Amino acid sequence: MKLVILDRDGVINFDSDQFIKSPDEWRPIPGSLDAIARLTQWGYRVVVATNQSGIGRGLFDMDTLNSIHDKMSRAVSLAGGRIDAVFFCPHPADSPCDCRKPRPGMLREIAARYNAELKGVPAIGDSLRDLQAAVAVGAQPILVLTGKGEKTRNHPDLPPETLVFPDLAAAAAHIAA
Repeated sequence: MKLVILDRDGVINFDSDQFIKSPDEWRPIPGSLDAIARLTQWGYRVVVATNQSGIGRGLFDMDTLNSIHDKMSRAVSLAGGRIDAVFFCPHPADSPCDCRKPRPGMLREIAARYNAELKGVPAIGDSLRDLQAAVAVGAQPILVLTGKGEKTRNHPDLPPETLVFPDLAAAAAHIAA
């Protein structure tokens, strides 16, 4: 089985320092929906792994998060693609949970759900914590320069094995090559 793991905010959709708190605030980055469609058509299972501390902070509830993800899934479907599953951590940043990236719990949950080894699996994100979670499970960290990516690119702790692409479309093209 071919698997690819995507962060959500800053990779698929525009990010916001005030959080994406409603379906109306969710707006796809140009090219991201087509990139997911291409990955789907190339036989990849596309899974989203996203920290959503807005729930733990009381900024939005589970119904709202589900509505945001429904909008995202419908948009991807209209582009000809599919998101197989969305995994998320609802805990605030100071939580001792194992699921909040950069901790690897959410990615380990994906591995268990799909009975998959994550060694070498593309894990695409725009923040250092996305890349650190990927490295922790042996996945291939891929940085996109959308969202927080430009800032992350120059971080001194950037994992040396990280591949860097301008956006999700360019990363998807590399994965399929």
